[in-house]
Amino acid sequence: QVQLVESGGGLVQAGGSLRLSCAASGRTFRYNAMGWFRQAPGKEREFVAAISWTGRTTDYADSVKGRFTISRDNAKNTVYLQMNSLKPEDTAVYYCAADKSPGTQARSSSTLYDYWGQGTQVTVSS
Repeated sequence: QVQLVESGGGLVQAGGSLRLSCAASGRTFRYNAMGWFRQAPGKEREFVAAISWTGRTTDYADSVKGRFTISRDNAKNTVYLQMNSLKPEDTAVYYCAADKSPGTQARSSSTLYDYWGQGTQVTVSS
């Protein structure tokens, strides 16, 4: 059974940093694009960042460009999201997602992802 498990969320002051991890199990995702999305209370889920299967191509939402960095360690079947200069508007539940199709590039549309984690809460206080 495929599982994506996020960790690393928590409460942080504005300007601080957090590093989210998403560990996959049940199959390898080394050949698959992966992404991060988030959902704030009362809002729709939105794209945050994505990384291609090679790790050479990334994509970011405009709201996080220059502050967040997505990376992957295929040996560990894990994708990361380094979040710096956090703002209160970054508060949300963050979800990891994986594309089941191999050889894909970084994708920003949630409909293109097949596997999802349960989410980890990130709260940024002002």
